[in-house]
Formats: sequence, structure tokens, C-alpha cells
Amino acid sequence: MILRGFSRKARLLFTTFLLLAFIAVIAVWQLSPTQAQLVQQQSNYAVHIRQNFNQSGFYPVAQIPSTNLYKPIANWVGRLILPTKQQLQDGLDWVWIEVQYAPPTAQNLVGDIVRLEWKKNKDLLALDQAVRRDINFTSEVIKSQKQGNIHPFRLNRVHQVGILRSLAGANPDDNVIVTLDSSTSIDANQEKPILQIEREPVLATGRFYGLVKIIKPIRSSYKTILFPGQKQYNNYFLVQHYNPNSNNFDGLKETIRIPQQVIDKRNFAPSSLHQIEQSPAGDHGWYIYGAADAKGVFTVVALAPRSLFQIQPRQIITGEELGLNYIQEINWGNTEKNKGKFNTVLLKPVETQNSFNQSISKWQEGNKAIVLHLFGGIGGRKAEPVRLPYTITGHFAFGIAEVVRDEFTKELRFETKYHQIYAHNPDGIIAGTHTWADYMGNLQHGWLATRPVSDILIKFDPVTQDYDFDGVKLSPLEQFQQQLQVTMARYRVGDGTGGAMVSPATSCVQDSSQALYAAILAIKNQVATTPQIQTWVRANPNHPQTLRFQQLVELGQSLEQQLAPLGIVRADWHSQAGILAGTGIGKTTEPFQDRSIWAGLTTWRTIMPRQAHDDLATIFLKHGAVMQVLRTNQVGGWQSNITPIAPTVVLGQIKIPFTNISPLSILLNRILVSLAVPTLKDWLVIVLLLIIYSIIALPYGWKFGFLKIEVWSANWIDKCLLILRCLFLPAIFEEVLFRVVLLPHPSEITNWLQWALWVIMSLLLFILYHPFNTKTFFKAGISTFYNRVFLVLAAFLGIICTLAYTLTGSLFVIVLIHWVVVVVWLIVFGGIKKFDNN
Repeated sequence: MILRGFSRKARLLFTTFLLLAFIAVIAVWQLSPTQAQLVQQQSNYAVHIRQNFNQSGFYPVAQIPSTNLYKPIANWVGRLILPTKQQLQDGLDWVWIEVQYAPPTAQNLVGDIVRLEWKKNKDLLALDQAVRRDINFTSEVIKSQKQGNIHPFRLNRVHQVGILRSLAGANPDDNVIVTLDSSTSIDANQEKPILQIEREPVLATGRFYGLVKIIKPIRSSYKTILFPGQKQYNNYFLVQHYNPNSNNFDGLKETIRIPQQVIDKRNFAPSSLHQIEQSPAGDHGWYIYGAADAKGVFTVVALAPRSLFQIQPRQIITGEELGLNYIQEINWGNTEKNKGKFNTVLLKPVETQNSFNQSISKWQEGNKAIVLHLFGGIGGRKAEPVRLPYTITGHFAFGIAEVVRDEFTKELRFETKYHQIYAHNPDGIIAGTHTWADYMGNLQHGWLATRPVSDILIKFDPVTQDYDFDGVKLSPLEQFQQQLQVTMARYRVGDGTGGAMVSPATSCVQDSSQALYAAILAIKNQVATTPQIQTWVRANPNHPQTLRFQQLVELGQSLEQQLAPLGIVRADWHSQAGILAGTGIGKTTEPFQDRSIWAGLTTWRTIMPRQAHDDLATIFLKHGAVMQVLRTNQVGGWQSNITPIAPTVVLGQIKIPFTNISPLSILLNRILVSLAVPTLKDWLVIVLLLIIYSIIALPYGWKFGFLKIEVWSANWIDKCLLILRCLFLPAIFEEVLFRVVLLPHPSEITNWLQWALWVIMSLLLFILYHPFNTKTFFKAGISTFYNRVFLVLAAFLGIICTLAYTLTGSLFVIVLIHWVVVVVWLIVFGGIKKFDNN
């Protein structure tokens, strides 16, 4: 009917057009997803590796900088090379390594490519065997790879990939630089020398390092245009080396190169040289990491501000309350305003009369510390995308710091290594153990210049010192590092899938926490199965080692509560811990990962990096640990297009105006933390407080005739329905509203005055709520809820529930108390009759 007025030709054209349009829509619908997947996105790694100064071959091995000005970064430095496809079929765990630096006794190996393998040690081989996987990429990993993330595609379809091969094959090219420690030995009995190790190689940057003051850029003839349309960069700088004789920067002056990295897929460069000589972080000099190029010019690949690692802090805070306040409030305060700045703070839980120098002396050479690492977000005009609304997730990792003697200044300083459990990413950052210079200071992919970072170094002897129970050794720190090493190896190959993906239940913070849980379980298992330890402890109850061991046990209990806040251990955590906790079980058992929302909720305190970072630091401080906090906010050269943003918990960016309070985060945290399953102690609290309430409430109610024994005569179905209704309203509703939401949870940091004010307000609102309820929703209760005796009994119930919540922190406890009291009153003491009469 519509086409009747058109000519035959016009109708034919119109019909043809509709048919073609329909075919086009179908074609787009069918083909668009496939075409989108076929578009290969470029990674940041690919952008940067094209620059010659980011390639290992740019630095000839034969070029050795002056030994008076530069030191090697380790005993052994080398470049890992993945064996050929044919060699990979042997199912063993060895790789090639190009030796770029070696000890004086092995200088003949420098420049050679030799085999790198594990020492023939039973425990080492068992550990490596436990993490070997057959690699077969999943469709999810292939899709991720096309989106620009770096996955170990050279290992796809390779059998029995172990620790060394997962390291060498992590990136598309053989450019993984590592250091080997002094325990490395040379097996010269073979046709060609073989390097044998007993510890996993450490990912590093550069071969040598020096200590200099950056004076100014050289603006003469050393300008470089890295890409069309961009300004020229002064890659060369005049620096002055540290002079150990004068303890000042009045040594030799030298021209070095600090290459400007190009802008990558994020639309900004990972580091900047602009005004780097003016950076306040460089007031006490910079450690520069790198090597000499073919012309002999020292070229910097990583920077580290000396001030950040000095033992002397810029600030000291003493006292537990002030320390806790610093961790949870001040540490990340004014992050954006502090762009380009840094701070170091010593936290001491116990206030003493020690002087500043005596406080510093707590750090001695050889001391080790657990590191809690957390970085925040990137804001500004070129801000990174936000994954969760109003939330800056950040990234969490553990590490180990050691107090060492500086090779240049001879002063004590911190040397940090990170155990990065890191998902596959577009930057080519590998899950593994990194030096600080490689992970933070690396000019190509480090975070020093682009993110705010908090490193909390925790000195707690019960964890960092070993135990010797008449020859039975116990090393909590080594056990923890082993569990982290296992998890990092699993991450590099995605447990055989080729990719470690982020979910609420599997992430950097969740799986770092899993390693901590596995370490605790391994230590408990070793103690439980070694009678000599228990005998020694009983025989030496007052020995310093026994007291230290008791502190370790108490800390373990607190950490377990933190890692499993609901009292439920995730099945995948329990499985993995059982395989690797030293029991020898599960050599043929494949671990699994539970990515479900339920699994994430059972470990909700470790979902958000900020929460885990602050909570773990709080636990250690409460147990008496001394801490040094190292905070940086986009340190180095200035970039005006980005700003540092503090990490938050969920919805943490929604704040009450003119305050730093995030109400939705607080409410969510209080509800989740209250869901802990009651312990035996909690059940005793329930019984005791119900008895106390009965002793006071029953005589008072009988005295004024409010309570009478009048059993409700309804049938059992009606009684069950009433009991069920009372569970939800009033018990759950009122306890969540008036206790959980309004009262600070016992785990929160608050003083008694603040707590008392919240308690008073909570009780007043709880009492006033009942008369208000009769005016709005529950007309039947008008005479009862205005009764003075009822209000007194309600007030006393509120006090009992508040006391129960303070003692247990459990919603289940206060709901059960409230529920029992209301149900007994309604069914046994005439309460339902009072409502029926209305």
C-alpha cells in the first residue's frame, strides 16, 4: 500500500535498497566482533623496544666504565636466552645466559653464552617440579594478547615449563636481564662451562651503577628528535660524581646520557628529563644504573634517589595511636599537592626517651625487613582509565629489604627487592623478583616518575630472624619467599593457560596474600610435625628465642584472621597451601584458582590493594614492629599532563565535602567486617550476656506488670513464621542500622571519646526509633512502643548488643541476642498479645 503511488522502477529500486540494507546489517552484526578481534593492538613494550637504547645489544660487553666511578650491580649479570623449539622439548628447566659481568675469577666467561641450570639439590628440584606446567594458550589469553598485553607466546604448546624457562620466555625477545648471587658456581667438567644456581635469578636493570649529582643538561650538540612532530630532547647531562674522600659531590665531572623515553600507548612517556636537575629528590644525589654505549658514554637506564634509601628518616612518629593514624590517614594525604616530592618516616609503636640517633640505630647492617608495596593511580589531563567507578585500585606486592653498607659512601642504606605477583600487561613487566631499580627506577617501564608509591619496610625480629631449636632450623622469611617464588612462577605461565587474569578473587593482592597464608600454614605444619621444636620450647620457657617464637605465633593468628576474615578458608588457598606447605603432598596434583565472587568475599580484606596494605601494616605495628615508610609522588623529571592519585578502597573517591571521609567505603567495610563467623569465645559471650539481660530485664518487667508468662497459643506454623519474620525485622535490620553502620568496628582506629559519642548517639536513635516506627509503619505498636518500661528494656537491650559488638565485632552475635530476646518476649511473655489487642 505504501509503494502504490510509485512507479514500477521506483518500487524495484526501493525493494532492492531494503534488501541490501538488511544484508548489510546482518553482515555487520556477524562480522564486526571477528574483525575487532583481528585488529592487533600494539603494546607499550613494542613501542619502547624499538628504541636502540632500550636494547641490550646497544651496550657492548667489552665497554667497561671506570672502576673508580662505577660498581657492578651484582656478582653476576647476564641476559637470559630461551632455548630453541627443539631444545625446549627435553622437558628440563635450563636456559642460556649471555654473561655480561662476572666475578674476577670468571672473567673469561664475559661475553660468552653458557648454560644456566639448577644445582643438583633435592629441595630445589622438588620446588621447580612443583610449578612446572604444560603451556596451552586459551582463547581468553589469545584475545588478551591481541589487545596489546604481553604473554609468553614463545612457550605456547611447550611441555613442562619450569622457573627458568618461564623467566627467559616471558617477553617476546631475549632481553631479560638478571643478576645471580654469590652462591652461583661453575661446572667446568662439561665440554662447555655451565653456571649452576640455587636461587631464582633477580630481574635487574643495567650492569653498573654510580652515585652522582645531576648538574645541568648539555645544550650544545646533543639534541635528539625521537619521533616526528615532537620537541627536541637534551639526552646528555653534566654530572659530578660522589667523592668518598670529602663525602661530597665534588668528584670527577662527566657527561652522561639519560635517554628520553618516547610517548607510548598511554599518550605520555614513562619518564621525563624535564627539570630533572631541579628535582628535590636529587638533593643528596642519584644512583644511576646503566652501561657504556659503543662510544664509551655511560647511558642511564634507571634512576634511584639516594635520599629515599638512607637510614636517617625525614620524620619520626612514636606511639601506637599516632603510628596507626599515619598509616591509615596521613600516609596518602595531599598526594596530588605533593607531586614531585617524597618523604621517609620512621614509625615506632612504643614511645621512648631515645634520641634521634638511637632511634636510627635500631637498623643495623644485615637487618632484613618485609616490604609492603602499594602504588596509586595516574590522573591529570592524560589520566589513565578507571576500572571501577570512583575507585583507584592501585597495585600491591610484597618485598624484602636489607640494610647494606653503601659501596660509595660507606653509610648504611636500604636495598629493596620486590616479589612481584604481576598479571600479564602491555608494559612487559614480568612476575618475578625485581631490584628496586628495575621495577621502580627503570626509565622504560618503572613507576617512580608516573605513580605515587608507598613502601613500608617492617622490622619485626620474630619474622625476619631465623630459629634454631637444637639443630632444627626454622626460617619464616625464607618460607615466605619460597611461597612467593612459587606464586610468581605460576603467574608467569598462568598455571598453564599462558595468562594470569585479574578478577575479584585472583589478583596481585589476593595471590600475594595466598602466598602469605601458605607460608603461615607451612610454618604451623613444620612445628606440628617436629616434636623437637615443641620439646625445646617447653624446656626453655623464658629463653629469648621462645619469647620471640611466641610473638611469631600471635602474629600468625592475627594474620590468619586478616586473610580469612569470615573464618572460612578458600578451597583454592587450602589446596595450594597443602601442596606447597612442605608436606610433600600433591606433586601430581594440579592447583586450581577459584575466580568466583564468593571466593573473593571470603577474603574480602585482600580484594583491594589499599585495604591490604594498610591492614597488614596496622597488624604489624600493633604487634610492636618498627617501620620505615618510603613515599614518592611522581618523582624525577616534571610532567605537567599527569598527577599522582592516592589508591582507595571501593568507592573511596566519593567523600563528604571538605573532609577526607569516604562514607560509602566505611559502610561497606563495616558490613563486611561484621560478617565474621562466631568463634567459641563469641558463643560464650552470647550465653553470658543473655543471662545478664535476663537477670535484669525479667525482675524489672515483672515489677511493673509489663512482663507476664502468657504463652502464645497459635499453631506451630504461625510460630515458625513469626520467628522467621523477627529474624529479619527487627533483629537483622535494627542491628545493621544501629550497631554495624553507626558504631566503629572494634578493628577500626578510634579513641574512647569518639567511640563513646557514637555509642550514645546509637542508643538514643535506637530508643527513639521505636516510637517513631509506630507513627509511620507499625501502628499496632503505638501503646507498647510508648510504654516507659518497654523503652527502658529496649535501652538495656541496646546496651547489651553494643557490649556484645564491642567484644566480638560479629553481626551474627548481636542479631542472635536481639532475635532471642524479641522472640521469647513475643511468644512466652505476652508480647504478641499486646500487639493483638491493638
